[in-house]
Amino acid sequence: MILKGTAHKYGKNVDTDVIIPGRYCNLIDPVELGKHALEDLDANFVKKAKPGDLIVADTNFGCGSSREVAAVALKGAGVAGVVAKSFARIFYRNCINTGLPIFESVEAVDAIEDGDPITVDAANGVIRNERSGKEYKSTQLPPFMQDLIKMGGLLRYVEKRLAEKQSA
Repeated sequence: MILKGTAHKYGKNVDTDVIIPGRYCNLIDPVELGKHALEDLDANFVKKAKPGDLIVADTNFGCGSSREVAAVALKGAGVAGVVAKSFARIFYRNCINTGLPIFESVEAVDAIEDGDPITVDAANGVIRNERSGKEYKSTQLPPFMQDLIKMGGLLRYVEKRLAEKQSA
């Protein structure tokens, strides 16, 4: 899986309350959730983000409440993936389970600037800053987690596995 988009860079401790404010957690449509992604942190995020763009953030991205809709809101906004120095544990799992690719790389986050065009080769764990031409390694997800993301998340993965069992 190759991801290409513009980096939207944020700082440390971006919590789930600003990824999707609680007042919208009653929405179930990912696109509707996406219309409010990050609005309490960056009121212009949804206006400037294009489908396929990536979030680049410092440490502890996704800390705070364990709301699964935070990852869903980012996907609904068209975010293709998140690169951070580190992720909050529950947000990390919610991203995998909802099919939102995430990558950890201290070097890439330090080198990427807001607005840089970046390419992520998920299978090989390589993040390329197209502005500078430099490449950075990211931690690689285990193959089963990569499969979950490729299939769009845990629900789609289980549906496919059940269909395979029923047809066997």
